[in-house]
Amino acid sequence: MILASLIFRHTRPYTGWIVGVFVLQLVSTMAALYLPSLNARIIDEGVSTGNTDLIWSIGGMMLGVCVIQVVTAIGGIYFGARTAMAVGRDLRREIYRRVDSLGALELGRFGTATLITRGTNDVQQVQMLVLMALNFMVSTPIMCIGGIIMALREDAGLSWLVWVSVPVLFAVVGFLVFLLMPLFRLMQERIDGINGVLREQILGIRVVRAFVREPFESQRYRTANERLTETSVKVGNLFVLMFPLIMMILHLATAAVLWFGGHRVDQGDIQIGSLTAFLQYLLQILSAVMMGVFMVMMIPRAIVCAERIDEVLTTESSQKVTDEPTVKTPTAGRLEFSNVTFGYPGAERPVLDNVSFTALPGTTTAIVGSTGAGKTSLVNLIPRLYDPQQGSVTIDGVPVSALTRAQVSSVVGLVSQKPYLFSGTIASNLRFGREEASDEELWHFLRVAQGEDFVREKTKQLLDPIAQGGTNVSGGQRQRLCIARALVAQPRIYLFDDSFSALDVATDARLRAGLSEATGDATVIIVAQRVSTIRDADQILVLDDGVLVGSGTHDELLESSETYREIVESQLTVEAV
Repeated sequence: MILASLIFRHTRPYTGWIVGVFVLQLVSTMAALYLPSLNARIIDEGVSTGNTDLIWSIGGMMLGVCVIQVVTAIGGIYFGARTAMAVGRDLRREIYRRVDSLGALELGRFGTATLITRGTNDVQQVQMLVLMALNFMVSTPIMCIGGIIMALREDAGLSWLVWVSVPVLFAVVGFLVFLLMPLFRLMQERIDGINGVLREQILGIRVVRAFVREPFESQRYRTANERLTETSVKVGNLFVLMFPLIMMILHLATAAVLWFGGHRVDQGDIQIGSLTAFLQYLLQILSAVMMGVFMVMMIPRAIVCAERIDEVLTTESSQKVTDEPTVKTPTAGRLEFSNVTFGYPGAERPVLDNVSFTALPGTTTAIVGSTGAGKTSLVNLIPRLYDPQQGSVTIDGVPVSALTRAQVSSVVGLVSQKPYLFSGTIASNLRFGREEASDEELWHFLRVAQGEDFVREKTKQLLDPIAQGGTNVSGGQRQRLCIARALVAQPRIYLFDDSFSALDVATDARLRAGLSEATGDATVIIVAQRVSTIRDADQILVLDDGVLVGSGTHDELLESSETYREIVESQLTVEAV
């Protein structure tokens, strides 16, 4: 049902093409059914009597019918291929849009590897089934039913051969398809597994080499590969068994027709031309069944793939996002957390517990705490990567949940803990948040982010290529480019989630000095581990195990917060700071 619904929903826009396919396939199949009868007439009425004119006349008709068959078959395949490719394109687009709309919780539940497989390999399987169906859905039943009728017209005495061979062929195919169904599901899961291992190893190649874990990772990949190979071999074994069985049935049917038909010719019950036509019709019937077999063999795997695709398409995001703005876009940037509690699904306790604070425009708010205190989780609630379970996050009094994605993007600029650059150029990455930014603006914000010098040294400067993920630049350069990208967007709230960790102390100090001027009256939120990075902040929030245990300036917290004092003393002495 899911497969039929999926195909129907995505082929409906191409009804005109599908009707054209059906008409062309119908004409082509009827022409193919007409040829054996004409051949029988040539043998029985032309060759046996030596009537050359009749042979030429019927031969010309056969040639015309063949031309019609070829032209209509080509036309039908052309329109069928266009329809199938269009369905694949639409499915991939719809999956991408759905994945793009899902929240971080749903993306984490699926995993990157399986989403890639579902958007590529799974769609391809459904697409190929649509192609096969359009090519054989009309021709196969007409060829089968029409062949039976035409064969009975030639000689009803041999009809029992049809009634025996066709059911036997269907029974063999049905049994093999029953065995294939669970194997195809397992195969898609194995493809997910090998994609996940390969993606992880490519992204983490530097870590693998740093710890000399190549043998271990090679074994991981070998294991995943062997599991996929094992499943594929099982499927292949069934296919290897299927084709000899089908060919054996075809050859046995041919031998039976020649054996029993020869006796009927000898008895004068049937002419040689009619026997030849009957044999051709029987082969057409069995060939039609074989074409149906090819399509049926793809159905189990396509069903599995359709279920996996439908699972993505029917998954609703836990975050309800409106497409059209219902409130005005905040312009000041006043950020407020009111009794916010947040936890990940399945966790024993919340990551953030009853957190409340206010960050005003024109000020810098720093967030510190030990590892796992909930700093990044708190920052991720602001651009609505996650939604709080209790409480509210508001900007200028407007709940973040009431804003569209475009509004959130225009108000909030995030430099994440793991800086990421897209394949393209330095300029294309910097303009990611504001496409109309001029080159002068790009250089200005690169200067603020302390990235101008190394960009100037590049051969093509702003047009220098960036590899996927920014792997062709150093970690510090990647961080500075991501900071410049956020500055180019000019949002009302800047979020720097441990974005200065790869910078040396001197560069860090110069960057912070430039940030105060570049951010102007915007609200700045900084998550940092180094006390020197946040000591001049207007407000410092201290998190401990998800609880806000202190807030104030650096000097105030040294006096009032034991947790903050421990953080400071772990880096330098109180007297030194």
